[in-house]
Amino acid sequence: MSRFVPVIIYIFFSSNLNIWASDGEPQKKTIKIGGAVRFNIASENYESAARPLDSYIKLDTWFLSVDAGYEDFDLSFQYRLYPGSKAHFIHHAYVGYRLNDSWYAKLGVFQKPFGIAPSASHSWWFQLPYYMGLEDTYATGIGAEYKIEKLSVDMAYFRQAAPKGFLSSEYEDNTVGNSRFSYAVVPTTGLTGANRSKASIRELDQFNMRICYQLTEIAEVGLSGQLGSIYNETLNKRKWNLSWAIHSVFNYRRWNLKAEIIGYNYKSQNDKGELLDAVQMAAYGSPYDVASKGFVYLAGISYTIPIKRKFIKSIEAYVDYSIADKSRAGYNNTHHLIPGVSIASGPIYTYIDMAIGKNHPWLTSNFGEGLAQDSDNARWNSRFNINIGYYF
Repeated sequence: MSRFVPVIIYIFFSSNLNIWASDGEPQKKTIKIGGAVRFNIASENYESAARPLDSYIKLDTWFLSVDAGYEDFDLSFQYRLYPGSKAHFIHHAYVGYRLNDSWYAKLGVFQKPFGIAPSASHSWWFQLPYYMGLEDTYATGIGAEYKIEKLSVDMAYFRQAAPKGFLSSEYEDNTVGNSRFSYAVVPTTGLTGANRSKASIRELDQFNMRICYQLTEIAEVGLSGQLGSIYNETLNKRKWNLSWAIHSVFNYRRWNLKAEIIGYNYKSQNDKGELLDAVQMAAYGSPYDVASKGFVYLAGISYTIPIKRKFIKSIEAYVDYSIADKSRAGYNNTHHLIPGVSIASGPIYTYIDMAIGKNHPWLTSNFGEGLAQDSDNARWNSRFNINIGYYF
């Protein structure tokens, strides 16, 4: 991390400097430095929960961000640290250029145009597609955005997943890219039937497109496609796959409704050339199995109450629900239900959630189980969670 300190110091002290043209006139330059510090208060009710340490207060994350602009160019960069996972990494880093009122292009690490933007969720927990690399996912490539009247089209080509970060844990192997913000396929192992085998696979060469249309003042509909390959380094072969999503977003007065259906496919081979029923994906340092093919259904609704008091500006109540339906006999559905509220208090944002899940990799005493086969008689687990963040 020390290598970034001189850069941050330089940016900070140069933020008020003007750039001068040859004729002596100052040219347009903007720069903003921000970030956040967030804490988690949690109480877990999982299969083996009965210990005092199942309730705790922890530092969730802290991050620094820089957003700059010069004439038609802009830059956005964010670096995050997660003490609980002992991981730190680039969240995003890209340079953009506005060609005209309709076209905008960018290069670097940025969000994939797929599904509801910028997120399909209302809660701190995201919706289930996030844990499968299908929501708020970042990768490395080049993209373009086109907007005219009620139509917007986002296109991108990604050579590979977001850069792997740094992981300070003797129990995790980060050479495969386990440490990053977004979930991506990692070259560890996979499942064929009940057999686990080595799979030297990774995402390579992906094309994304999202088309959104504003039907009315309150209703948006969208269609997304994602065509990409999963490359096996040992075999020097790749399998191409197609994922898609259709979505709708409604905003009526203080109400917001989001709905989405996703069909996904992570078609790939193990090092023996056998097709995989489940691949491994990872972020924050820990990999887990994900069914290689299936559907995800989600919906979320929220209602915002303006308070406009000195300490509290607004309260948003919401319920998010999603389900992963895996396209393989014997693989059980994963459920993700998050009722909660978010409270805006100036620079402080608080999420109070009751996360409830079944066959969920993050809501279990056996971390990582749930998005492949798991159990047909799994219990519903829950975690009461309060996330408090100061954003500057």
